[in-house]
Amino acid sequence: MIENIHKDIQPKLRKYNEELVDMTPHEMLIWGYKEFDNQFAITTSFGIQSSVLLNMVNQLCLQRKIKIFWIDTGYLPPETYHYAEKLINELSLEIKVLQSELSPARMEAIHGKLWETNKTSDLDKYHELRKIKPLEKGLGKYNVQCWASGVRSSQTENRNKMKFLDVIRGRLSLRPLLNWTNKDIFYYMEENKLPAHPLFSKGYSTVGDWHSSNPDGMDKKGRATRFGGIKQECGLHTNN
Repeated sequence: MIENIHKDIQPKLRKYNEELVDMTPHEMLIWGYKEFDNQFAITTSFGIQSSVLLNMVNQLCLQRKIKIFWIDTGYLPPETYHYAEKLINELSLEIKVLQSELSPARMEAIHGKLWETNKTSDLDKYHELRKIKPLEKGLGKYNVQCWASGVRSSQTENRNKMKFLDVIRGRLSLRPLLNWTNKDIFYYMEENKLPAHPLFSKGYSTVGDWHSSNPDGMDKKGRATRFGGIKQECGLHTNN
């Protein structure tokens, strides 16, 4: 299935991106739903900006039609779990939680605390076990052909090169917020009265796992505060 998607969709990518470039994020979500129906989904981390995409799905009355996947690594800060519950209740969301087959305790017993070694290879292993494999298993289970996320071009060097639609690990990846700035996110949340992540007021501009997230500082800001500064990406949005 995945190989067929990759083969069939490549000639259409340019055409699709030409259509998407003039669309608003809301229109892109509608496009994804109309184009792929129940094979379209969105992913969320319940991070600093996650409420924006989730609220857009809610506004379009698609929150019970579009699958919403939450990749729960088992290592999220308590604040994130509380924030997730708040958004799920306020936006009436139905969430499918994706988790590794290995519990945190079992993983640490077998592989150790992979985030403590300062080795890129160990972080890659960690992300593969706790993020990439759970996501791919979930997408495969529900035969998802296209999944949308809230990535933005200003976040990392890799994301700065992204298009609105591309192929990631054999499936289409849609980025409705790709061209949005931090101000766009802030004003949207203000206008729609969306609650901020509890860690935002403590200086975090991005947050993932408790052991690999830090507030912005004088020398590091944004994604540079993640993974000890060793990596910018967790692997979900790359083909490597």
